[in-house]
This record gives sequence, C-alpha cells and structure tokens, in this order.
Amino acid sequence: MTSLLDLPTATAADIANAEDRLARLLNTRQDVVLLQGEAILALEVAARGLGRPGTRALNIVTGPYGVVFGDWLRESGSEVVDLITGFDEVVGVDVVARALAAARFDIVSIVHAEAVTGGVNPMDEIAALVREHGALLVVDAVASLGADPVTPDAWGADIVAIGPQKMLAGPAGVSALSISPAAWEALEANPSAPRGSYLSLLDLKHAWIDPGRTTLPGYVASLETFALLQALDRVEAEGLDQLIQRHRDSADASREGLRALGLRPWIRDDRGAAGVATTFAVPDEGFLERARAAGARITTQAPGPLAGKALRINHTGRAAGVEAVGAELAAYAAALTHRGR
Repeated sequence: MTSLLDLPTATAADIANAEDRLARLLNTRQDVVLLQGEAILALEVAARGLGRPGTRALNIVTGPYGVVFGDWLRESGSEVVDLITGFDEVVGVDVVARALAAARFDIVSIVHAEAVTGGVNPMDEIAALVREHGALLVVDAVASLGADPVTPDAWGADIVAIGPQKMLAGPAGVSALSISPAAWEALEANPSAPRGSYLSLLDLKHAWIDPGRTTLPGYVASLETFALLQALDRVEAEGLDQLIQRHRDSADASREGLRALGLRPWIRDDRGAAGVATTFAVPDEGFLERARAAGARITTQAPGPLAGKALRINHTGRAAGVEAVGAELAAYAAALTHRGR
C-alpha cells in the first residue's frame, strides 16, 4: 500500500483539472480558482479583496457565517449595513427589496445555505433584485453545493465561494471561488486589495490564470487536491441532480419524522429548509446522550449561537439518504420513550 506521505506532488495540470471540473459542476463560464485552504479562506480573501474605504455593502445575516463576512468587510474599510433575521428563519425577498430600495450598495453578500440553522435563502429571487440594483453579489455556497442548486451564471453572482467537505464528501483542506469579470475589475481597481499575500486573489490571477495555468501558484496541497479529484469522480458518477435529490429527500424525511415525534424543526417554514442538514429544538437536557445510546450516529449539537438550544441531523454527503435518516429517527423515538427514566 502506498503511504500517504509518499504520494506524488500535484501538478499544474491537476490543479487546472480540478478547477475545470468544479466549473462544470457550477455550470459557469466564470474563472474558478482553487485555494489551498479550508473554505473560510475563500470567504476571507473575497472580503479582503473587495472591501475598501468608500464602498457600501449590504450584508444579509441569517446565521453566524454572515456575521464574520461583514466583519472582514468592515476591517477593510467598507461601510456595512447588516440585514439580520432571526436565526430560525430565512430572509424574505420583500425585506431585501426594501433594503435595496432604501440606499445604494456596491456589494451585497449572503450565505446561501446555513449549515448551523438548516435554512436556505431564496437565491434566485434575491439575485434578481441585486442585478436590478447593479451591485456586486457575493454568495457563500459552501453549505449548499450538492444539496441545493448553485448557479453563479444564472444568478449573475460575481463571487461564489464553495468547499468540497460537505455534500461532495471531499477534503476540508481546499476550497474555491468562481469570479466574474466584474469582480476581477473591482479587485484590480481596489488599492486596498491584498497583493503579495496569501490572501491575494490578484496574485493568483496574474501568476496563474493570466499565463494560462501552466506554473503552479506556490506550493500546493497535493493530498487534498487528489482527494478533491476523487470526490469529484464520485459526484460525477452519481450525477449532480441525483446528489441534490438525495439531500432533498433526506431533509424532507427528517422534517416529517421530527414532527411525527413531536419535535420542532428549527426552520419552521419548509420552503426555507436546506438540504445540508436539519436542525431542531432540543426537547430536553439528556436527549442527545439517550439518542446516541440508542444508535444515533449523525446527530450533533448545533454550534455557535444555537449551542444548547438545538441539535442537527447531519444528512450530509455520504450520510445523505432516507435510510440513515430513518435510523436516526428511530433512535430519537427510543430516546423520547426513555425520557425521565
């Protein structure tokens, strides 16, 4: 067996292949840039590259990841207006329309699907509003790619951040951005955009994309790159539509089963339910321990601001399927039966 420490180094052709296959997965003609770091890196380089004094941003916050993106924009000098919802709902299209009508914005940023809350925002309608107002649209699609349709070109999105570690069941050590011509222009025109830095998208453009992707952009994460290529093999063999349907079926079965057990899905409206995971209100203090003792395997505490209040069925990637969900719900039934004993 070949040691993981003795794998060959990923080549420029391997990186370009991964980028091309991710672009096909996104059905985009935009540049797709592979980054050597977890998806939080992709989000930060986007914020640092676009943020600058004099720029106004509408940051739509429906969960904790939207908060940090707005903070990075502020640190880069942008004036940021946070449009915050309760974390048990997704943003209303009418709410976004009113915010865009009330003031001019250069950037609109939004998380498509929230892995913490289990909500998915109505991107098609929101993207249409942003196009009407002429702002750059930045979308965090890390928790939606493979579970809900992610369509940068149809949305007219200028930057879309993705990561393979969730629905694609790939490695966490790489991520990617799709970048529109308008976004590249904004980056080039921004004197505050990082240059000569690990956070510089412009360095990648000038040293990697513009010369034709023939020279490696620094030292690459070979193990993660090969793992990503294998994950893409699996996704392409299954088919993206089938992968999305598997996650949708899992979310639907989770919500139906939770309600049948008298448990409350965190996102109340089914139209706002994401495919990545289903979050629900904690029924009692010892429930998770009893559920695990009864065989629950894909349930965890919800992190961040929902910690202690909600649990999450992680029907994500290879765990997505009605059989896995059914087994989890059976464990919940047993945990509820033994409550108070």
